[in-house]
Amino acid sequence: MKSIGSFMAILGLAAIGFGFLDRVPRILGWIYTWGDGAAWAIKLILTVVGGILWFVGRKNEQTAKEDAELYNSPDEPQQEQQ
Repeated sequence: MKSIGSFMAILGLAAIGFGFLDRVPRILGWIYTWGDGAAWAIKLILTVVGGILWFVGRKNEQTAKEDAELYNSPDEPQQEQQ
């Protein structure tokens, strides 16, 4: 989820930046068929959703890492089987 989110956010930011230079990434050329307002909305939504996915993916990655560290912690006493 983190890599998809970063791809979406970078693509949205690139589309916004290149839009000021009158250049459009080829993959997003279709958004201008609906006009400038819709194109801006799509670029902003792409950037925001990508940022949210990246942030959530990062949080999930950290939580999984912390859980793994707790599970494999040498400080916990070993339970003896009877």
